[in-house]
Amino acid sequence: MRGLSGKGVLVSGGSRGIGRAAARRFLEEECRVFLCGADAQGVEDTLRELGPLGFVRGLACDVSREEDVARMVEAAERDLGGIDVLVNNAGIAWQEPFLDITAEHWDKILATNLRGMFLVGQAAARRMVGRGRGGAIVNMSSTNGLAGEADYAHYNASKGGVLLLTKTMALELGKHGIRVNALCPGKIRTPLSDAIEDPAAVARFERDFIPLGRSGTAEEVAAAYAFLASDDASFIHGEALVVDGGQLAL
Repeated sequence: MRGLSGKGVLVSGGSRGIGRAAARRFLEEECRVFLCGADAQGVEDTLRELGPLGFVRGLACDVSREEDVARMVEAAERDLGGIDVLVNNAGIAWQEPFLDITAEHWDKILATNLRGMFLVGQAAARRMVGRGRGGAIVNMSSTNGLAGEADYAHYNASKGGVLLLTKTMALELGKHGIRVNALCPGKIRTPLSDAIEDPAAVARFERDFIPLGRSGTAEEVAAAYAFLASDDASFIHGEALVVDGGQLAL
């Protein structure tokens, strides 16, 4: 991708699944990468795995905690020599019927998926504005932010919120040369999705609802992250890029 080489990239939720694939992709694009994850051992394992590919640092961080985010963004700014790209990726999900959702479960998902998106996005954007060199932010939403799915009311609500957060950030940050967009993946095979979904149900969904006939991969979403962060997307701003194998075309 044009314009990525040498950039400093912060990846939240970068220690597994799509986030780990994104960290790898940006290293392959010759970027410097700082990643965070909720689990310290997961971060350590990822840094060990990706270390041979280039400059990569990271630490454990709960993105729903303001003090954790401040510490993480400060470390990323220092280690990267400036944050040029934010891959705002951290998120959680699980299946649960609407009538069974507790306030505690609702708050937990919204705290990570929406509050965390806000906290990391604001902290990184403040650094970008302060440096005056512009930047790119890509927030992780979902096709669940565009169309509902049963048993995911809390997750759907969080991802719908990310889309409006993205558009508002784009309106306010564009004047600083900071492009803000969102990704909306559909059915993607990751450790998180494998842990919460029945394989037989996934196979039926792929057959009946995805025109390409398969789930996507973390690497395919990582490629979309790289595109939106690159100069190849220099006039794409305030948008939501759907990566779903045609699922929403049905």
